[in-house]
Amino acid sequence: MTTMSAQDSPGKAALDATLRNAVERTDVPGAVALLTDRERVLYQGAFGVADVATGRPMTPDALFRIASMTKPITSVALMQLVEQGRLGLDDPAEKYLPELVGAKVFESFDAASGDYRLRPASRLATVRHFLTHTSGLAYPFTSATWRDFRPRTGESYPFGGPLLFDPGERWHYSTSTDVVGALVEAVSGRKLEDYFRRHVFAPLGMDDTSYSVPEAKGPRLVAQQWRAGERMDGAIERQTPQPGLTIEAPIGGGGLASTASDYGRFLRMFLNGGALDGARVLEAGTVALMGRNHIGALSVPAQESTLPRSADFTFIADGRDKWGLGFLITADQVPGKRSPGSLSWGGINNTYFWIDPARGVAGVIMMQYLPFADAAALAVYDAFERGVYRLVGSIG
Repeated sequence: MTTMSAQDSPGKAALDATLRNAVERTDVPGAVALLTDRERVLYQGAFGVADVATGRPMTPDALFRIASMTKPITSVALMQLVEQGRLGLDDPAEKYLPELVGAKVFESFDAASGDYRLRPASRLATVRHFLTHTSGLAYPFTSATWRDFRPRTGESYPFGGPLLFDPGERWHYSTSTDVVGALVEAVSGRKLEDYFRRHVFAPLGMDDTSYSVPEAKGPRLVAQQWRAGERMDGAIERQTPQPGLTIEAPIGGGGLASTASDYGRFLRMFLNGGALDGARVLEAGTVALMGRNHIGALSVPAQESTLPRSADFTFIADGRDKWGLGFLITADQVPGKRSPGSLSWGGINNTYFWIDPARGVAGVIMMQYLPFADAAALAVYDAFERGVYRLVGSIG
């Protein structure tokens, strides 16, 4: 099923064919894709199935667990509070979160024995460090040390483990945005779900975005699926058991459910400098600030995965891309693809988006299976993006 503006075009037909062929070849079980400019949706299509076990068709209003595509929303929420002067980007985060006091850094870690030595961090992690994944935190799937780390009795690490490095030393994908979410709650005095609903979702008309999915909307939720096999390299199967509808303890780094249409509204807000349909959620200067390089001479390296649930992060221009406040910043112009300076990220279930301010367009494509950065999913994402720029070129 496809929705498009009244005038058909070869570019739109080509996009349909690209995505339909991908699911017919069973490269991916199903996908919803959307393209928007500053004014309206230019393309939306739904293809394949929402559940490989039942064959339930994918629909344009399908709900996806968007995982780390929650992170830009959390970053926007915090930047609203920065705008209000309630905290500063260079404030020590522990000023608002006492649980961060006394942060320790790995001095050594023995993978064979699990033995480790820690030392105090040489500097305090700032709000900016957590917005940019330069805090020293990690994930078990982006760090073998975190994967294998077992704390000694009496030790606790509220955001997952000791720091891999001193804050500001390098970029490493991490639970940093969980800290950003905790900052939103601490500074605003509201729980994330409530804050998001009041200050992001309601103003932007994102009526289908939430942590816990209402029971009435449950049938629209795409099944969680994965590639079979010990290394997740087989056929895509339905995961058993399925995650529930309720998220008991929302975090800033993931957990939201949303639709391509809702997320497209969030992206269109960015294209319009922080406002959408008369509602302003960020000042234009803040939107511009979020899209600038905030890691200086550091760069974003392609990440090697340490768990089968994710492939390596091969979609990053290794050592050249930068990071803003909540977004990857594209460094290179690849023929037929997004402009340098475009903002992007994704979610572990193979949901992806990008914002291209230079061309005035943004795209989102949602699939729902593991592993993250699966080669077939990235190929569909690439084909969709290339089709988008052919379409944009054809309509001027």
